[in-house]
Amino acid sequence: MRFDELDARLRVFETAHDHCALPGLYLVARLDGRNFTRLTKEVHAFERPFDERFRDLMVGTVQHLMQCGFRVRYGYTESDEISLLLDPAEDTFGRKLRKYQSILAGEASAKFSLLLGSLGTFDCRIAQLPRRTDVVDYFRWRAEDALRNSLNAHCYWLLRGEGATEAGATTQVSGLRTSEKHELLFQRGINFNNLPAWQKRGLGLYWQLVERQGYNPVTQQTTQTQRRELHTDFELPVREAYMEFIQGLLLG
Repeated sequence: MRFDELDARLRVFETAHDHCALPGLYLVARLDGRNFTRLTKEVHAFERPFDERFRDLMVGTVQHLMQCGFRVRYGYTESDEISLLLDPAEDTFGRKLRKYQSILAGEASAKFSLLLGSLGTFDCRIAQLPRRTDVVDYFRWRAEDALRNSLNAHCYWLLRGEGATEAGATTQVSGLRTSEKHELLFQRGINFNNLPAWQKRGLGLYWQLVERQGYNPVTQQTTQTQRRELHTDFELPVREAYMEFIQGLLLG
């Protein structure tokens, strides 16, 4: 069998199930760290429940993903997960989902590993959302999940610090209502509402036009230029203001 015939016969097994996102659908990629609980507890001694060093590793990874060849409007990260809102006009690779998933997972894994100096890997999935309201709800969902996880984590690690076992702390926290979790922390001198915003709601990265002063050597005059730069927001708005913020990104 000639190579051309062999190539045509076997390539179909790779591409027969290629799925492409339809034009007009909003695409959000969500990446999750693989076995990051072990990575951050056993392999590396990160502070619990939150560590600024780990936060900065995730920020650096998101910054890379937003500049690695895809048009990304918004990057959001909390804990060991990342969500990327792709530009509605993004059509790289004909919108083949396997390309987006494999490349983004690979880029995230490579960048995070380089920053950490140790192996860290991510998986990736793509949400195809038909309406702007679905995109807004998606990011509201992730922000609310971050808030719930943060409250649970602070309670859990406080109890562990007091000597509770893994099972004991997990059982105690899961049996409390939200108000009771706040009270548990408050009785130990921690006002959850006063904790850093990035710990409670995650943080976002988006593009901004920034005025920069330059110099024209021909005219020997200073000039003002606008540059598109990535901004990291450690204090994202909340509730309706956050929903309006996401809507603004979609219209930008």
